Amino acid sequence: MKISETISLQQALQAQKALRDAAGLEEERFPIAEFVGMISDEIEQLRRQGKTDEEIAAVIEEGSAVKVTAQEISAHYASPERRHGSHE
Repeated sequence: MKISETISLQQALQAQKALRDAAGLEEERFPIAEFVGMISDEIEQLRRQGKTDEEIAAVIEEGSAVKVTAQEISAHYASPERRHGSHE
């Protein structure tokens, strides 16, 4: 694979799983606050499309085994400044 190629999220997760398995490590787990911070780019885009935090929570629950509330999304959402740092 060339350095300039990109990898999908699925490929990254498979690589991480292989490394953790080889190292004898358990599956990585995240607190809700950290998870919401990780998906804040996607939350931002859905909010821009007019989705509420309740609707976003429903999308998460319908698409995965993850249960997160609108209140948790609101409380732990990481703003673009927090995710990407200040550009000043």
